Amino acid sequence: MFELHPRLAADTLEIARWDLCDLRLMNDARYPWIILVPTRDNIREIHHLGEADQITLWDDIRRATKALETTTSAHKMNIGALGNLVPQLHIHIIARFESDAAWPGPVWGVGEALPYDKESAKKRIAEFLQCAT
Repeated sequence: MFELHPRLAADTLEIARWDLCDLRLMNDARYPWIILVPTRDNIREIHHLGEADQITLWDDIRRATKALETTTSAHKMNIGALGNLVPQLHIHIIARFESDAAWPGPVWGVGEALPYDKESAKKRIAEFLQCAT
């Protein structure tokens, strides 16, 4: 039975559940940042998924990236599956801007997270879902 890693649960807000992935919004308003978590037990790497799930995952990544890019007009979309701190397979999709605090480097370890207020989170999620259909 799928269970979201406690760190992902603490750091993110629920967006939706697609066929394969649990979609989450990183609770850091400095960066528009979606996390996709395949809802399969004990999976650490993309290649550990079955072939059909790998195809579905890449389609989910494409769909989520396109929706986030459309809603943010980002300069660059960063996609990564690091998993160094959280072993559960999850994919980061981050909209990047030349004006963001971490540009052009990675967002990790730059400043403190700025949590969304309730209304801003609702708006970001609604805009994303409208473009992700």
